[in-house]
Amino acid sequence: MRTILFLMRKEYLQLFRDRQIRAQILVLPLVQLLLISNAATFQVRRTPMFVVDEDRSTTSARLVEHMTASGYFRVAGASPSEARADDALLRGAATIVLHVPADFEKELMRTRAAPVQLVLNAENGSTAGVVQSYAAEIIQRFAAEAGAELRPTIRGIGPAGTAAIAAPVPGMARIETRTRGWYNPDLRYSDYMVPGILVVLVTMSGTLLAAMSIAREKEIGTLEQLNVTPITRTQFIAGKLAPFWVLGMGQLTVGLVAAKIAFGIPMRGSLLVVFASAGVYMVAALGVGLFLSTLADTQQQAQFVSFFVLMLYLLMSGLFTPIDSMPRWAQIVAQFNPVTHFIRIMRAVMMKGAGFTEIATPLAALAAYAVVMLAIAVMRYHKTTA
Repeated sequence: MRTILFLMRKEYLQLFRDRQIRAQILVLPLVQLLLISNAATFQVRRTPMFVVDEDRSTTSARLVEHMTASGYFRVAGASPSEARADDALLRGAATIVLHVPADFEKELMRTRAAPVQLVLNAENGSTAGVVQSYAAEIIQRFAAEAGAELRPTIRGIGPAGTAAIAAPVPGMARIETRTRGWYNPDLRYSDYMVPGILVVLVTMSGTLLAAMSIAREKEIGTLEQLNVTPITRTQFIAGKLAPFWVLGMGQLTVGLVAAKIAFGIPMRGSLLVVFASAGVYMVAALGVGLFLSTLADTQQQAQFVSFFVLMLYLLMSGLFTPIDSMPRWAQIVAQFNPVTHFIRIMRAVMMKGAGFTEIATPLAALAAYAVVMLAIAVMRYHKTTA
Protein backbone atom coordinates (compact mmCIF):
# COMPACT_ATOMS: atom_id res chain seq x y z
CA MET A 1 0.00 0.00 0.00
CA ARG A 2 2.91 2.34 0.76
CA THR A 3 4.21 1.78 -2.78
CA ILE A 4 0.80 2.59 -4.26
CA LEU A 5 0.62 5.82 -2.25
CA PHE A 6 4.03 6.89 -3.56
CA LEU A 7 2.90 6.17 -7.11
CA MET A 8 -0.28 8.19 -6.53
CA ARG A 9 1.75 11.11 -5.19
CA LYS A 10 3.97 10.97 -8.28
CA GLU A 11 0.90 10.95 -10.53
CA TYR A 12 -0.68 13.94 -8.78
CA LEU A 13 2.58 15.90 -9.08
CA GLN A 14 2.73 15.15 -12.82
CA LEU A 15 -0.91 16.09 -13.33
CA PHE A 16 -0.91 19.42 -11.53
CA ARG A 17 2.49 20.41 -12.88
CA ASP A 18 1.04 20.54 -16.39
CA ARG A 19 -0.87 23.81 -16.88
CA GLN A 20 -3.09 22.45 -19.65
CA ILE A 21 -4.11 19.39 -17.66
CA ARG A 22 -4.83 21.59 -14.63
CA ALA A 23 -7.23 23.64 -16.72
CA GLN A 24 -8.77 20.47 -18.18
CA ILE A 25 -9.38 19.09 -14.70
CA LEU A 26 -10.43 22.19 -12.77
CA VAL A 27 -11.91 24.71 -15.22
CA LEU A 28 -13.18 22.95 -18.34
CA PRO A 29 -15.69 20.67 -16.55
CA LEU A 30 -17.52 23.63 -15.02
CA VAL A 31 -17.47 25.53 -18.33
CA GLN A 32 -18.86 22.48 -20.12
CA LEU A 33 -21.57 22.02 -17.52
CA LEU A 34 -22.72 25.64 -17.70
CA LEU A 35 -22.54 25.98 -21.50
CA ILE A 36 -23.80 22.60 -22.67
CA SER A 37 -26.63 22.46 -20.15
CA ASN A 38 -27.95 25.78 -21.48
CA ALA A 39 -27.30 25.05 -25.16
CA ALA A 40 -28.32 21.39 -25.37
CA THR A 41 -32.07 21.82 -25.13
CA PHE A 42 -35.02 21.09 -27.36
CA GLN A 43 -37.05 23.91 -25.85
CA VAL A 44 -37.90 26.57 -28.42
CA ARG A 45 -38.25 30.17 -27.25
CA ARG A 46 -39.36 33.33 -29.07
CA THR A 47 -40.18 31.54 -32.31
CA PRO A 48 -40.74 34.11 -35.12
CA MET A 49 -44.45 34.14 -35.97
CA PHE A 50 -46.14 35.84 -38.91
CA VAL A 51 -49.74 36.89 -38.29
CA VAL A 52 -52.39 36.93 -41.03
CA ASP A 53 -55.38 38.50 -39.29
CA GLU A 54 -58.29 38.84 -41.69
CA ASP A 55 -60.75 39.43 -38.86
CA ARG A 56 -59.02 42.42 -37.20
CA SER A 57 -61.20 42.08 -34.11
CA THR A 58 -60.62 42.37 -30.39
CA THR A 59 -60.82 38.60 -30.01
CA SER A 60 -58.20 37.91 -32.69
CA ALA A 61 -55.92 40.51 -31.11
CA ARG A 62 -56.32 38.74 -27.75
CA LEU A 63 -55.38 35.44 -29.36
CA VAL A 64 -52.16 36.96 -30.72
CA GLU A 65 -51.42 38.44 -27.29
CA HIS A 66 -51.83 35.01 -25.71
CA MET A 67 -49.35 33.57 -28.19
CA THR A 68 -46.69 36.22 -27.53
CA ALA A 69 -47.27 36.44 -23.76
CA SER A 70 -46.29 32.79 -23.41
CA GLY A 71 -42.68 33.60 -24.29
CA TYR A 72 -42.62 30.91 -26.96
CA PHE A 73 -43.54 33.21 -29.85
CA ARG A 74 -42.78 36.72 -31.07
CA VAL A 75 -44.48 38.57 -33.89
CA ALA A 76 -42.03 38.82 -36.79
CA GLY A 77 -44.53 40.42 -39.16
CA ALA A 78 -48.22 40.92 -39.83
CA SER A 79 -50.23 41.31 -43.02
CA PRO A 80 -53.65 40.28 -44.37
CA SER A 81 -51.84 38.84 -47.39
CA GLU A 82 -51.14 35.09 -47.45
CA ALA A 83 -48.52 35.66 -50.13
CA ARG A 84 -46.41 37.78 -47.76
CA ALA A 85 -46.74 35.10 -45.08
CA ASP A 86 -45.52 32.42 -47.50
CA ASP A 87 -42.63 34.66 -48.49
CA ALA A 88 -41.66 35.07 -44.80
CA LEU A 89 -41.59 31.29 -44.44
CA LEU A 90 -39.51 30.94 -47.58
CA ARG A 91 -36.94 33.53 -46.45
CA GLY A 92 -36.73 32.03 -42.97
CA ALA A 93 -38.06 35.23 -41.38
CA ALA A 94 -40.88 33.22 -39.79
CA THR A 95 -41.22 29.66 -38.56
CA ILE A 96 -44.98 29.66 -38.07
CA VAL A 97 -47.91 31.56 -39.56
CA LEU A 98 -51.05 32.20 -37.50
CA HIS A 99 -53.97 32.66 -39.90
CA VAL A 100 -57.15 34.06 -38.36
CA PRO A 101 -59.99 34.02 -40.96
CA ALA A 102 -62.61 36.71 -41.48
CA ASP A 103 -65.70 36.62 -39.23
CA PHE A 104 -63.64 34.80 -36.59
CA GLU A 105 -65.16 36.78 -33.72
CA LYS A 106 -68.72 36.53 -35.11
CA GLU A 107 -68.49 32.76 -35.48
CA LEU A 108 -67.09 32.47 -31.98
CA MET A 109 -69.93 34.54 -30.52
CA ARG A 110 -72.66 32.85 -32.58
CA THR A 111 -71.70 29.17 -32.43
CA ARG A 112 -69.01 29.14 -29.70
CA ALA A 113 -66.69 27.51 -32.24
CA ALA A 114 -64.36 28.95 -34.87
CA PRO A 115 -61.48 27.76 -37.05
CA VAL A 116 -57.87 29.01 -37.04
CA GLN A 117 -54.97 27.87 -39.19
CA LEU A 118 -51.33 27.25 -38.30
CA VAL A 119 -48.81 26.97 -41.13
CA LEU A 120 -45.44 25.58 -40.05
CA ASN A 121 -42.05 25.45 -41.69
CA ALA A 122 -41.52 21.69 -41.35
CA GLU A 123 -38.03 21.63 -42.86
CA ASN A 124 -36.72 20.76 -39.39
CA GLY A 125 -39.21 18.14 -38.27
CA SER A 126 -38.26 18.10 -34.59
CA THR A 127 -38.49 21.88 -34.24
CA ALA A 128 -41.78 21.97 -36.13
CA GLY A 129 -43.23 19.33 -33.81
CA VAL A 130 -42.25 21.28 -30.70
CA VAL A 131 -43.56 24.59 -32.11
CA GLN A 132 -46.82 22.92 -33.17
CA SER A 133 -47.42 21.48 -29.69
CA TYR A 134 -46.75 24.86 -28.06
CA ALA A 135 -49.11 26.69 -30.41
CA ALA A 136 -51.89 24.11 -30.14
CA GLU A 137 -51.73 24.17 -26.34
CA ILE A 138 -51.88 27.98 -26.19
CA ILE A 139 -54.84 28.06 -28.56
CA GLN A 140 -56.70 25.47 -26.51
CA ARG A 141 -56.06 27.44 -23.33
CA PHE A 142 -57.36 30.59 -24.98
CA ALA A 143 -60.48 28.72 -26.11
CA ALA A 144 -61.05 27.35 -22.62
CA GLU A 145 -60.83 30.82 -21.10
CA ALA A 146 -63.29 32.11 -23.70
CA GLY A 147 -65.67 29.20 -23.09
CA ALA A 148 -65.53 28.27 -26.77
CA GLU A 149 -64.02 25.73 -29.11
CA LEU A 150 -61.25 26.57 -31.56
CA ARG A 151 -60.64 24.10 -34.35
CA PRO A 152 -57.04 24.51 -35.57
CA THR A 153 -56.06 23.28 -39.00
CA ILE A 154 -52.33 22.61 -39.11
CA ARG A 155 -50.28 22.53 -42.27
CA GLY A 156 -46.61 21.63 -42.42
CA ILE A 157 -44.66 23.02 -45.34
CA GLY A 158 -41.29 21.40 -45.92
CA PRO A 159 -39.06 19.91 -48.59
CA ALA A 160 -41.34 16.86 -48.88
CA GLY A 161 -44.36 18.96 -49.79
CA THR A 162 -47.43 19.97 -47.85
CA ALA A 163 -49.26 17.79 -45.36
CA ALA A 164 -52.56 18.83 -43.85
CA ILE A 165 -54.19 17.67 -40.64
CA ALA A 166 -57.94 17.90 -40.94
CA ALA A 167 -59.95 19.98 -38.51
CA PRO A 168 -62.40 18.26 -36.16
CA VAL A 169 -65.81 17.53 -37.59
CA PRO A 170 -68.39 20.11 -36.42
CA GLY A 171 -70.77 18.70 -33.86
CA MET A 172 -68.46 15.91 -32.70
CA ALA A 173 -68.24 15.16 -28.97
CA ARG A 174 -65.75 17.20 -26.95
CA ILE A 175 -63.44 15.27 -24.62
CA GLU A 176 -61.63 17.21 -21.94
CA THR A 177 -58.12 15.90 -21.24
CA ARG A 178 -56.22 16.72 -18.08
CA THR A 179 -52.55 15.82 -17.86
CA ARG A 180 -50.24 15.58 -14.90
CA GLY A 181 -46.47 15.25 -15.26
CA TRP A 182 -44.58 13.23 -12.67
CA TYR A 183 -40.91 13.72 -11.70
CA ASN A 184 -40.61 16.86 -13.87
CA PRO A 185 -43.98 18.65 -13.60
CA ASP A 186 -42.63 21.97 -14.93
CA LEU A 187 -41.15 20.20 -17.98
CA ARG A 188 -37.76 21.81 -17.36
CA TYR A 189 -35.35 20.42 -19.90
CA SER A 190 -32.35 21.25 -17.71
CA ASP A 191 -33.60 18.82 -15.05
CA TYR A 192 -33.40 16.08 -17.67
CA MET A 193 -30.19 17.20 -19.36
CA VAL A 194 -27.86 18.18 -16.50
CA PRO A 195 -27.58 14.68 -14.95
CA GLY A 196 -26.42 13.41 -18.33
CA ILE A 197 -23.87 16.23 -18.65
CA LEU A 198 -22.45 15.27 -15.25
CA VAL A 199 -21.85 11.77 -16.63
CA VAL A 200 -19.88 13.29 -19.51
CA LEU A 201 -17.62 15.14 -17.07
CA VAL A 202 -16.56 12.07 -15.11
CA THR A 203 -16.22 10.08 -18.35
CA MET A 204 -13.66 12.57 -19.65
CA SER A 205 -11.54 12.16 -16.52
CA GLY A 206 -11.87 8.41 -16.36
CA THR A 207 -11.14 7.67 -20.01
CA LEU A 208 -9.26 10.48 -21.72
CA LEU A 209 -6.89 11.50 -18.93
CA ALA A 210 -6.09 7.92 -17.94
CA ALA A 211 -5.27 6.93 -21.52
CA MET A 212 -3.10 9.99 -22.07
CA SER A 213 -1.26 9.56 -18.77
CA ILE A 214 -0.04 6.03 -19.49
CA ALA A 215 0.75 6.99 -23.09
CA ARG A 216 2.90 9.82 -21.72
CA GLU A 217 4.89 7.30 -19.71
CA LYS A 218 5.54 5.40 -22.94
CA GLU A 219 6.42 8.53 -24.86
CA ILE A 220 9.05 9.81 -22.44
CA GLY A 221 10.46 6.34 -21.73
CA THR A 222 9.64 6.08 -18.01
CA LEU A 223 7.34 3.10 -18.51
CA GLU A 224 10.28 0.85 -19.38
CA GLN A 225 12.11 2.12 -16.30
CA LEU A 226 9.12 1.27 -14.10
CA ASN A 227 8.89 -2.21 -15.62
CA VAL A 228 12.38 -3.12 -14.40
CA THR A 229 11.69 -1.99 -10.81
CA PRO A 230 10.32 -4.33 -8.09
CA ILE A 231 6.91 -2.65 -8.47
CA THR A 232 4.31 -5.26 -9.33
CA ARG A 233 1.85 -4.88 -12.16
CA THR A 234 -1.05 -4.56 -9.69
CA GLN A 235 0.71 -1.81 -7.74
CA PHE A 236 1.54 0.10 -10.90
CA ILE A 237 -2.02 -0.03 -12.30
CA ALA A 238 -3.58 0.82 -8.93
CA GLY A 239 -1.19 3.72 -8.34
CA LYS A 240 -1.71 4.97 -11.89
CA LEU A 241 -5.51 4.80 -12.05
CA ALA A 242 -6.50 5.58 -8.45
CA PRO A 243 -5.76 9.34 -8.81
CA PHE A 244 -8.14 9.57 -11.77
CA TRP A 245 -10.80 7.73 -9.78
CA VAL A 246 -10.45 10.31 -6.99
CA LEU A 247 -10.45 13.19 -9.51
CA GLY A 248 -13.59 11.85 -11.18
CA MET A 249 -15.43 11.62 -7.87
CA GLY A 250 -14.26 15.12 -6.99
CA GLN A 251 -15.49 16.49 -10.32
CA LEU A 252 -18.86 14.81 -9.77
CA THR A 253 -19.12 16.48 -6.34
CA VAL A 254 -18.32 19.91 -7.76
CA GLY A 255 -20.72 19.28 -10.66
CA LEU A 256 -23.58 18.35 -8.33
CA VAL A 257 -23.05 21.51 -6.29
CA ALA A 258 -22.89 23.66 -9.44
CA ALA A 259 -26.02 21.96 -10.84
CA LYS A 260 -27.92 22.75 -7.65
CA ILE A 261 -26.76 26.38 -7.45
CA ALA A 262 -26.86 27.32 -11.14
CA PHE A 263 -29.84 25.27 -12.36
CA GLY A 264 -31.76 24.27 -9.24
CA ILE A 265 -31.55 20.60 -10.22
CA PRO A 266 -33.41 18.46 -7.66
CA MET A 267 -31.79 15.60 -5.75
CA ARG A 268 -34.76 13.44 -4.82
CA GLY A 269 -32.68 10.33 -4.21
CA SER A 270 -29.75 9.51 -1.96
CA LEU A 271 -26.27 10.89 -2.50
CA LEU A 272 -24.96 7.54 -1.30
CA VAL A 273 -26.62 5.84 -4.27
CA VAL A 274 -25.17 8.44 -6.66
CA PHE A 275 -21.59 8.14 -5.40
CA ALA A 276 -21.71 4.35 -5.07
CA SER A 277 -22.89 4.06 -8.68
CA ALA A 278 -20.31 6.64 -9.78
CA GLY A 279 -17.57 4.64 -8.05
CA VAL A 280 -18.48 1.54 -10.05
CA TYR A 281 -18.78 3.54 -13.25
CA MET A 282 -15.35 5.14 -12.75
CA VAL A 283 -13.77 1.68 -12.57
CA ALA A 284 -15.37 0.88 -15.95
CA ALA A 285 -14.21 4.19 -17.44
CA LEU A 286 -10.68 3.66 -16.11
CA GLY A 287 -10.63 0.18 -17.60
CA VAL A 288 -11.48 1.64 -21.00
CA GLY A 289 -8.79 4.31 -20.58
CA LEU A 290 -6.20 1.68 -19.68
CA PHE A 291 -7.19 -0.42 -22.67
CA LEU A 292 -6.94 2.55 -25.04
CA SER A 293 -3.50 3.38 -23.66
CA THR A 294 -2.25 -0.03 -24.79
CA LEU A 295 -3.28 0.84 -28.37
CA ALA A 296 -1.33 4.11 -28.49
CA ASP A 297 2.37 4.91 -28.32
CA THR A 298 2.05 8.69 -27.95
CA GLN A 299 -0.27 11.11 -26.19
CA GLN A 300 -1.55 12.39 -29.52
CA GLN A 301 -2.55 8.90 -30.61
CA ALA A 302 -4.22 8.28 -27.24
CA GLN A 303 -6.15 11.54 -27.56
CA PHE A 304 -7.42 10.74 -31.06
CA VAL A 305 -8.49 7.20 -30.14
CA SER A 306 -10.13 8.41 -26.91
CA PHE A 307 -12.12 11.14 -28.67
CA PHE A 308 -13.34 8.61 -31.24
CA VAL A 309 -14.54 6.25 -28.50
CA LEU A 310 -16.05 9.08 -26.44
CA MET A 311 -17.99 10.33 -29.47
CA LEU A 312 -19.50 6.89 -29.99
CA TYR A 313 -20.25 6.69 -26.27
CA LEU A 314 -22.18 9.96 -26.28
CA LEU A 315 -24.07 9.43 -29.54
CA MET A 316 -25.19 5.93 -28.52
CA SER A 317 -25.98 6.74 -24.88
CA GLY A 318 -29.39 8.39 -25.10
CA LEU A 319 -27.97 11.68 -23.85
CA PHE A 320 -29.22 13.78 -26.77
CA THR A 321 -31.62 11.39 -28.55
CA PRO A 322 -33.88 8.83 -26.86
CA ILE A 323 -32.74 5.23 -27.22
CA ASP A 324 -36.35 4.21 -28.00
CA SER A 325 -36.21 6.27 -31.19
CA MET A 326 -33.07 4.46 -32.46
CA PRO A 327 -33.17 1.48 -34.84
CA ARG A 328 -33.39 -1.90 -33.18
CA TRP A 329 -29.73 -2.74 -33.83
CA ALA A 330 -28.65 0.57 -32.30
CA GLN A 331 -30.77 -0.10 -29.20
CA ILE A 332 -28.97 -3.42 -28.74
CA VAL A 333 -25.54 -1.79 -29.17
CA ALA A 334 -26.50 0.93 -26.65
CA GLN A 335 -26.94 -1.73 -23.95
CA PHE A 336 -23.19 -2.43 -24.16
CA ASN A 337 -22.42 1.25 -23.59
CA PRO A 338 -21.61 2.03 -19.92
CA VAL A 339 -22.56 5.68 -20.41
CA THR A 340 -26.12 4.56 -21.23
CA HIS A 341 -26.51 2.81 -17.89
CA PHE A 342 -24.92 5.54 -15.78
CA ILE A 343 -27.07 8.25 -17.39
CA ARG A 344 -30.12 6.11 -16.65
CA ILE A 345 -29.01 5.77 -13.03
CA MET A 346 -28.30 9.49 -12.57
CA ARG A 347 -31.66 10.55 -14.00
CA ALA A 348 -33.53 7.93 -11.99
CA VAL A 349 -31.89 8.89 -8.69
CA MET A 350 -31.91 12.67 -9.13
CA MET A 351 -35.35 13.08 -10.74
CA LYS A 352 -37.32 10.10 -9.43
CA GLY A 353 -35.66 9.41 -6.09
CA ALA A 354 -34.76 5.83 -7.06
CA GLY A 355 -32.83 3.62 -4.66
CA PHE A 356 -30.57 0.62 -5.08
CA THR A 357 -33.53 -1.65 -5.77
CA GLU A 358 -34.83 0.44 -8.67
CA ILE A 359 -31.40 0.80 -10.31
CA ALA A 360 -30.27 -2.78 -9.71
CA THR A 361 -30.34 -3.73 -13.40
CA PRO A 362 -28.24 -0.85 -14.84
CA LEU A 363 -25.91 -0.98 -11.80
CA ALA A 364 -25.30 -4.70 -12.35
CA ALA A 365 -24.59 -4.01 -16.03
CA LEU A 366 -22.05 -1.35 -15.01
CA ALA A 367 -20.37 -3.71 -12.55
CA ALA A 368 -20.11 -6.46 -15.17
CA TYR A 369 -18.73 -4.00 -17.73
CA ALA A 370 -16.19 -2.71 -15.19
CA VAL A 371 -14.92 -6.20 -14.36
CA VAL A 372 -14.68 -7.30 -18.00
CA MET A 373 -13.01 -4.13 -19.32
CA LEU A 374 -10.54 -3.88 -16.45
CA ALA A 375 -9.58 -7.54 -16.85
CA ILE A 376 -9.08 -7.17 -20.62
CA ALA A 377 -7.08 -3.97 -20.15
CA VAL A 378 -4.81 -5.54 -17.53
CA MET A 379 -4.15 -8.60 -19.71
CA ARG A 380 -3.53 -6.39 -22.72
CA TYR A 381 -1.20 -4.15 -20.73
CA HIS A 382 0.82 -7.17 -19.51
CA LYS A 383 1.07 -8.50 -23.06
CA THR A 384 2.37 -5.27 -24.60
CA THR A 385 4.85 -4.46 -21.83
CA ALA A 386 6.31 -7.88 -21.15
